Amino acid sequence: MAMALAMRCNIRRRLALAAARFFSVVKESSANESSATAESTAIPSLSIDRSGLHVPEDYQSPQIAETDMEKQLKSIITFRGGPITVAEYMEEVLTNPSAGYYLHQEVFGAAGSFITSPDVSQMFGEMIGIWSVSLWEKMGKPRKLQLVELGPGRGTLMQDLLRSTLTFKDFSKALSIHFVECSPALRKQQRRALQCPGEEKKHEGGDRPAVENSRSQRFETNVSWYLDLKDVPRGVPTIIIAQEFFDALPIHQFQKTPVGWCEKLIDVDSSGAFRFVLSSQPTAATLLYLKKRLNWITAVEEESIHHIEVCPKALQVSQEIAKRVAEDSGGGIIIDYGKDEPVTDSFQAIRNHEFVNVLDKPGTADLSAHVDFAAIKRMVAETASPTVSTYGPIFQQEFLAMLGINVRLEALVKDASDEQGEKLQLGYWRLVGEGPPPWLSEGDDGYKIQGMGKHYRVLAIADSKLGAPACFRQ
Repeated sequence: MAMALAMRCNIRRRLALAAARFFSVVKESSANESSATAESTAIPSLSIDRSGLHVPEDYQSPQIAETDMEKQLKSIITFRGGPITVAEYMEEVLTNPSAGYYLHQEVFGAAGSFITSPDVSQMFGEMIGIWSVSLWEKMGKPRKLQLVELGPGRGTLMQDLLRSTLTFKDFSKALSIHFVECSPALRKQQRRALQCPGEEKKHEGGDRPAVENSRSQRFETNVSWYLDLKDVPRGVPTIIIAQEFFDALPIHQFQKTPVGWCEKLIDVDSSGAFRFVLSSQPTAATLLYLKKRLNWITAVEEESIHHIEVCPKALQVSQEIAKRVAEDSGGGIIIDYGKDEPVTDSFQAIRNHEFVNVLDKPGTADLSAHVDFAAIKRMVAETASPTVSTYGPIFQQEFLAMLGINVRLEALVKDASDEQGEKLQLGYWRLVGEGPPPWLSEGDDGYKIQGMGKHYRVLAIADSKLGAPACFRQ
């Protein structure tokens, strides 16, 4: 999330490019259909397979005044003289300074659009703390350790991690905390979570410095904020945590047609509604990103897929993590929903904890896509192999179980009230279970809670000399 915000600054430069030459406007398609028909008869109708997604029925938008985000998107399409990519749509909707979702909406928790694992239970951050201490010990217990979190949300994970590792005094003493976060509102929440005095300073012209520093009064450790992972200091052993970060990075979507692969784009029809269309010729992303991703799969695999997503920013961040691990030692952990194979059609929107159409009221819903773990592993291998290795991905269920979340639950329930115990058990189930809690019946409070245990996967990136990190096989 934070990296997506940081990379927002490049959009103005891209808009000035004559990218319209890559595109041709195609015939109208409903904004709520996953199909598009090219003007050229050589381009077939766009048929997107959404059978594996939880998506709403076709949505007919009521006639209401346009939002600021809708106006912004339409002005970009008009300026470009043609449709924009799905990646540009995602980046604009999520990170636009004046109307972006992450900058101007309540994102996390019950009041937001979705709940992340750290919000579910304190046990999640505690388990990540155990994993971090274990990796630090494998690293030889360095006296200085940078703990970096990408897209730290409200700071809940880091708060629970630091609290639960206070008994490891040498570990706590070695730590400095580094948040990659561009949202001013979330930075304030992170400061409160770690009890860092002061507030983010306002800067004329809207520009923010690359680095802001403070100190946690609660945990007695230095805390710094950055706009980009590249701004975090080098030369110090580092552990990087990316929990539900990669899913918010902008993706490009492609569909196979009789004339080859075409990029899926977003346009505006004659009535002013957003719609999906197909490019009538190869786009810049087709030549730069799709070709690379297809080179990583076999001809048989390519033959079997008709849609594919590519996330250049995920590959870029993975490459940066691998370089840091190779140069400074340490490791990283990526926790997200995704697949260990090419991702086909996973672009989705969530508003108030429900799936909605991705083109409906842009700027009022979170946009995300499944993470292509296979591509991340390949990028790390090409960047830093053999000095850096990847491990997994494994299911979150398996990861947390091997860290002892069952034992932690028993200890917490023992000293809890009945009400607290029920909440702890529901939180535990949501982190490691599948489907609704088995001890509840339909209609009971909490029955609709779905376990995340096999929806989320965990991938580790580590210095090869250290061997496999805790929970992973060599």
